Amino acid sequence: MRHHPFRGIRSRTAALAACALTATLVAAGATPAHAAADTERPTAPGPISVVAIDTTWVELTWAASTDDVGVVRYPVGARFEDSGAQYSTDTNSIRITDLRPSRTYTFSVWALDAAGNSSVSNPTVRLTMPPGDDQPPSAPGQPVAYDVAATVVRLRWAHSVENVALDRYEVFRVDAGGTLTRVREVYQYPPVNSAQISGLTPNTTYTFVVQARDEVGHLSPLSAPVTVTTLPPPPSCAVRSVVRQWPDGFVAHLVVENTGSTAVDGWTMTWRFWASQQVQGIWGATVVDRLNNSYLRVGNTNRNAVIPPGGTVSLGLVATGTQLPEEITLNGGLCTVADE
Repeated sequence: MRHHPFRGIRSRTAALAACALTATLVAAGATPAHAAADTERPTAPGPISVVAIDTTWVELTWAASTDDVGVVRYPVGARFEDSGAQYSTDTNSIRITDLRPSRTYTFSVWALDAAGNSSVSNPTVRLTMPPGDDQPPSAPGQPVAYDVAATVVRLRWAHSVENVALDRYEVFRVDAGGTLTRVREVYQYPPVNSAQISGLTPNTTYTFVVQARDEVGHLSPLSAPVTVTTLPPPPSCAVRSVVRQWPDGFVAHLVVENTGSTAVDGWTMTWRFWASQQVQGIWGATVVDRLNNSYLRVGNTNRNAVIPPGGTVSLGLVATGTQLPEEITLNGGLCTVADE
């Protein structure tokens, strides 16, 4: 057999190339020593300073943080009451836009390095934006009393028109001589156009007005007044019920007696009624609404609004479900219930 003089050289060359390729791959997959070892937090940024400001934007700056490897980013937070937003910059300054005039914001800044380490303490600054609103809101719509009880009245009204942002509605009771007494503030944002007034005296006439306030503090004109009379104290009552049931429904006949000494003039009744139940028929009453999807509320008809002392009124209900009438109230007063 003939010996080839270059075969051994080629074999050694291929082996060396394979070793070099292996070394290259190992080096490429290795973690840089400085990244694996970077556990040091950046120092805290310096105090925040305002460079420039207008009604809807602000430019902030701060002394830069230091880090053993290097700071790569400064997250910046802007918070107003219970809402906020976050911004980011790779320098020690930022211009934040789309802010609202007259609002008070709390700005904060912190430093992050390439390994994700965050600065230990973060400076904040509380800043009220310049006013950009020179117009008061329009008067709210005239309140409407949509739910009246012995000690509670619920009101709603049409929203005020405001050129920037409403801050709240204030509900006032108009006392004798025109004196205004504030009884409720609606602070939700944006403010809702309704309020519950509680702690009232039964069988008493009240007058209420509503006023709007914007974020700068401008006050709207007062709304037109609404006058409402609370109901008498809840009557004493007793209910006799006759119920015929089937697997997924029932028919109930209720006889309601006024056991008090004062006539009931206009009434509503409630009883437990699950959200899954449906009214299929009713007589002697009209459905008013559902309360928290757990109670059905019905009211008198034109023919049976008055229940004299010792008098009764009869009504009936056909409904789905197996929850029979219980926890029955008449004008807010809990009735005793007896089955027949």
